Amino acid sequence: MSKKYEMDMCNGPLLGKILLFSLPLIASGILQLLFNAADMVVAGRYAGSVALAAVGATSSLINLLINVFMGLSVGSNVAVAHYYGAKREDDLSKTVHTSISMSLISGIVLMIIGVLLASPLLKLMGTPEDVLPHSVDYMKIYFIGMPVMLLYNFGAAILRAIGDTKRPLYYLLLAGVINVILNMIFVIEFGMGVKGVAYATIISQTISTILIMRCLMRLEGPCRFEFSKLCLDREKMGRIAKVGLPAGFQGAIFSISNVLIQSSVNSFGSTAVAGNTACCNLEGFVYNSMNSFHQTALSFTGQNMGARKFDRVKKILFYCEACVIVTGLGMGLTGLYFGRPLLGVYSDEAAVIEFGYRRMIIIFSTYFLCGTMDVLVGSLRGMGFSIMPMIVSLLGACGLRILWILTYFRINHTPEVLYLSYPISWAITTLVHLLCFLIIAIPRFKNMKPIEETI
Repeated sequence: MSKKYEMDMCNGPLLGKILLFSLPLIASGILQLLFNAADMVVAGRYAGSVALAAVGATSSLINLLINVFMGLSVGSNVAVAHYYGAKREDDLSKTVHTSISMSLISGIVLMIIGVLLASPLLKLMGTPEDVLPHSVDYMKIYFIGMPVMLLYNFGAAILRAIGDTKRPLYYLLLAGVINVILNMIFVIEFGMGVKGVAYATIISQTISTILIMRCLMRLEGPCRFEFSKLCLDREKMGRIAKVGLPAGFQGAIFSISNVLIQSSVNSFGSTAVAGNTACCNLEGFVYNSMNSFHQTALSFTGQNMGARKFDRVKKILFYCEACVIVTGLGMGLTGLYFGRPLLGVYSDEAAVIEFGYRRMIIIFSTYFLCGTMDVLVGSLRGMGFSIMPMIVSLLGACGLRILWILTYFRINHTPEVLYLSYPISWAITTLVHLLCFLIIAIPRFKNMKPIEETI
């Protein structure tokens, strides 16, 4: 029954399959952001700009704490894709059940860390005093839902690895509608403020997780999930960690640079934080659409490496890069054109809108560079490389950004100078990743063992 949702990525024309795989991912990303935007709109419109700033002030810190564990889901995707392409059914089953076990353990650890450290970390970031108590409430409630959030992400990664991007879209749609309804009830009717937004989020995430687990339990073949088979297979954990931990570590270090940027934005006051938050939420629509091609490159490359169809890897990268550039430029420039009206959806305060638009001018016109960088990383990780793209990304995108903030931004303390750190770091890192792909990965991948780390 479930085979109709799976995809053979190793045979036949690529472009059509890439689009068929990525379009549901784009829709899923946009839906997710629409529902997140609903959180922001309800908070900003019905609880005030301080509530909007409170939700936004936590985002970079939340990402910092969860990215290491989210990176493990990337490792699960690559491991499952390799075994699926190689048709190694016993290894595939053990990887699925090890992944689910790891997600549950990681979620519980994160829940404890987030609840205990919310207040001291937000204070350390210099969160404005009028925003701080609301941000602490939001972050603590959000992290209570961390086990179900990670379980959903690992489950969705397994489905993506076998070519199924449609059913996670359906589950997000249903859960997102429930999230919007609960936002209206908790915030507008009951006046619960940011607490209501947080409760609506974790309830809807729980629903989507129940649906994704139900799907895994009804799959046919070795990817079928059974509680009796839950395990922590040492070898499979190693496979997942070889790709996942470097990816997660990279995400965490990236988040440190974003925390530093958020702290710099905080120095401009709560109005600036609110405007920055609104623009960041709009950026998410572009980023998530572009990120679908990163996930596509990851899954397609992983399956073809497992099947030893090495000649298709360069074609996959070419098609994914072409798609991400068109998507990034098209959505970025369109968003910039309608910038002020879009920001006005989040807040009716002119100062908030104006600050958000100052960020939008720089980011939206260059965001496609971020997409090209991520697709290259997805291709390299799908081939089994993980340490190399991690090092390049940390030194390029993250290191340059931090250096910029600690030097040039201190001399020219303006929002525009702060935001310029993004496109400069994207461009340089993209170039270095491309050189790594052409000079290091391509000459070596034909001799690689499909499921082994190589650098």
